[in-house]
Amino acid sequence: MKLVIAGASGFLGKALVADLRKDGHQVDTLVRRPAASGAEFEWHPERGDLDPQLLAGADAVVCLSGAGVADKRWTDAYRQVLVQSRLQPTTTIAETLAGLPPELRPGTFVSASAIGYYGERGDQPLPEAATAGTGFLADLVRRWEAATEPAARAGVRVVMLRTGLVLSSTGGLMKRLVPLFKLGAGGKLGSGRQYQSWITLADEIGAIRHALETDQLEGPLNLVGPEPVPNAEFTAALAAALHRPAIIPAPAFGLRLALGQFADEGVLVSQRVLPEKLLASGYRFEHPDLRSALDWAIRN
Repeated sequence: MKLVIAGASGFLGKALVADLRKDGHQVDTLVRRPAASGAEFEWHPERGDLDPQLLAGADAVVCLSGAGVADKRWTDAYRQVLVQSRLQPTTTIAETLAGLPPELRPGTFVSASAIGYYGERGDQPLPEAATAGTGFLADLVRRWEAATEPAARAGVRVVMLRTGLVLSSTGGLMKRLVPLFKLGAGGKLGSGRQYQSWITLADEIGAIRHALETDQLEGPLNLVGPEPVPNAEFTAALAAALHRPAIIPAPAFGLRLALGQFADEGVLVSQRVLPEKLLASGYRFEHPDLRSALDWAIRN
């Protein structure tokens, strides 16, 4: 396949590009600086600047762009960064795809999204057909997914990756948690009753590739493992995998003081998300249970 990927410098993007190239696929990447190699091409989504010829003739386009929701405290200014870093690239690609002649238009657009779409839902099972929740993240994800509509209207198969907690010691939340737990300073977050929907980095990449190759998949796609668990169970399993205790809980009020609004929408929120469409389409998880997932993530 020939693919064009935006957001290739991030945690997920680097892993996806490396995996695709390892198997011989041609991968061009969109960068917001002068190109440093023949496989990089400059674009400026903040002003809608993307040469249509960079997408013409590709089999698929993947957009993983977006500032990290946990990277900074959610000030008004950073909320705008979170919004624009998602809407601008997605809109630019979708509109560029729609403007290409049909014979040159890539057939597939895979766009990043997030399980933040569902908001706080307690222990309610959440397949892709579940309704949107409320809150800043839920509203952002709804707008993010809506930004793909120009491509879909033009006949492009659009897949929106509603990703959960990605497990790998090289990035994401695990990169922060593992050192704390190794020191014996880990424990449940808040009450520990909130459901966490996780997926290993290996299955995240495998599921993205499955979405690229499976024509019947379109629309929202939950990229989570089949066994979401309460946070208390997750943190106890992580501690056990590291042969450490999990006896120092982080109280909700402390998390709110440290993280602001992100504590409620990103850490204490309960989302029991299910990969209904992935399983129905035949995807087989490399790490379907939490124990095997954590054992792999600690090593990778």
